[in-house]
Formats: sequence, C-alpha cells, structure tokens
Amino acid sequence: MTLPDPGAWGAILAIAAMTVATYLCRISGVVLMGFIPLTPHVRRGLAALPGCIIAATVLPLIERLGPAAAVALLAAIGSMVLRRNELLALVVGMSAIAGLRALGF
Repeated sequence: MTLPDPGAWGAILAIAAMTVATYLCRISGVVLMGFIPLTPHVRRGLAALPGCIIAATVLPLIERLGPAAAVALLAAIGSMVLRRNELLALVVGMSAIAGLRALGF
C-alpha cells in the first residue's frame, strides 16, 4: 500500500500539528505546577534540574566521542570557572578538541 503524496499541505499540516503539540506540552507544565506546592524540597529539586539535564545530555556524548572530548570539556569548565566568560569557554573547548583531534586523539 502506498500513501498519497501529501504535497505542500502535508508539510504545513505537520508543522501546525507540531506547533499545537509543543504549545500543549509547555502549557500543561505551567498548569500542572499550579497544583504543586513549592516546598523547600521541591524548590531544591527544581534548582538541580538544569544541571541534571546538562549531565544527561553531555555525558553520553563524552562516552561516545572519547577522551579528547572529556579533556575539551574539562578545559572549557576550567576556563568558565576561572574567567566566567561563556564565549571564552566555548573557544577554549573547541580549540582543545580541535587540537587533540589534529594530534590524533
């Protein structure tokens, strides 16, 4: 069984459907959080959430990309701790990974 070609309207409908889905996901979080009392325990959990998301995103990449990526990440973190400049940390991390890759790591 072959599906008919959706043409341009198919793309527009897909974009519209994903727009509605994204909006519903975002607004449902706001609505549901209205029912949760913000106790100190909940506040601590919400405060820790961004770090957890970064770790869940970055650590699998480090595992897949190898030790050069880990060294580059540590260099970027060190730069951020010392200088508190995101752009500099980005340049340091990218330079480290490029240099290590050029050396064969």
